[in-house]
Amino acid sequence: MRTSPPTTRVLQVLDFLVAAGGKRFGLSQLARELDLSKPTCLGILTAMTDGGYLLRDPVTKTYGLGPALITAGRVAQEGFTAAGLARPMLEELAERYACVCSASAVVGEQIVVLERTGPGMAGQRYPFAPPVGLMYVLWGPDADFERWLAKPPTLPVKLNRPRLRQVGAECRERGYLVESLTLAGVRLHSLMAGVAAYDLPAEVRDLVGEMVSNLGERFYLAEDLAPRKKQPVNFIAAPTFNALGAQELVLTLSVGMTITGAEIARRGQALTEIAAKVTAAVGG
Repeated sequence: MRTSPPTTRVLQVLDFLVAAGGKRFGLSQLARELDLSKPTCLGILTAMTDGGYLLRDPVTKTYGLGPALITAGRVAQEGFTAAGLARPMLEELAERYACVCSASAVVGEQIVVLERTGPGMAGQRYPFAPPVGLMYVLWGPDADFERWLAKPPTLPVKLNRPRLRQVGAECRERGYLVESLTLAGVRLHSLMAGVAAYDLPAEVRDLVGEMVSNLGERFYLAEDLAPRKKQPVNFIAAPTFNALGAQELVLTLSVGMTITGAEIARRGQALTEIAAKVTAAVGG
């Protein structure tokens, strides 16, 4: 994995000041402690001060942590707090159904798995663009949904916009999303894990795009979920909301088998109950 020495040096400064517990340091002391030349250290400190990540005392000419880190920390804390609250409830649900459950969210232009039960690890990332990411905009403002639809697809999939809008309307009423179990869908998530958007070679993009086919058809509508009708299900997903009423996390319950519409409804209700508890716990 390639690393960036300039970025590493910026992180050194941040880590050192965080570990110092709020103490301030002058240029010479920081350069000496971090084994940096003074010109290099000054350039880093100046850029970070301009961005609000550090503050420079005009009298003592010392540097300390700045207000921009408060905002960044608050956003990160909110996301991880909700995911942390969800984890014990997801573990109980995973044990009940002998499955894997997860909590994930959109961070920047990527989807990040924050918590995961069972095999695998949290921290997986996916590009937030079609054909991945529908469930992160289903329960938000229509404008967010339309912006996601307008993103250039990471794979050349067909976007059946009327059906996707119908999926969205039904999921808002039902409270959860149900994805069908197909080989293409399972392979899609495996392939896209950790891949930056649009980084796949063109021939691979075309091939996987053919596998995935029509995006809207991967998700069930109400007419597909009759109580006695059996359907192959990949996963069920439900949202949580933050204190501002915005969609925050997506909780998922893996299924990986064919079950009846009645069983889908039971599992969907169990997942939405957990989502509602997480939402209430964060003041949503």
